[in-house]
Amino acid sequence: MKKISIILLVLLSMLAGCQTAQKNILDSDGESQVKKRAMQTRYYDTVDKKETLQTIIATLQDLGFVMDKASYDMGSVSATKLDGYRIRMTVVATPRGGSQMTIRANAQYNIEPITDPVIYQQFFDALSKAMFLTAHTEE
Repeated sequence: MKKISIILLVLLSMLAGCQTAQKNILDSDGESQVKKRAMQTRYYDTVDKKETLQTIIATLQDLGFVMDKASYDMGSVSATKLDGYRIRMTVVATPRGGSQMTIRANAQYNIEPITDPVIYQQFFDALSKAMFLTAHTEE
């Protein structure tokens, strides 16, 4: 009887610990994930995926990045910047509705994700200018 009580006590403790850990992870992580996604994502009024990817590549190069990989089919570009430190940025372009593209950038310092919004803001500021120029030089 004593063994059964101990086993039940251990199982209940484990169950309560798992529920608490799961609740804390969901509570804290959900809000930060939404903020992170908002920092990493912008929407552009274009449906031309090829032109958008070319503009992303040119923007990354202008910012000192060297292209590692690019895939039109996947809509992704990966690049690395070596300037006393190692930053790797992956940018993905996907259609949004019938008139926009969603651009999401993900930056890493070595293997750690970059959470500083300044890096993303600099990229999107440069990309917005390039997208504007591209759209207005073809007309």
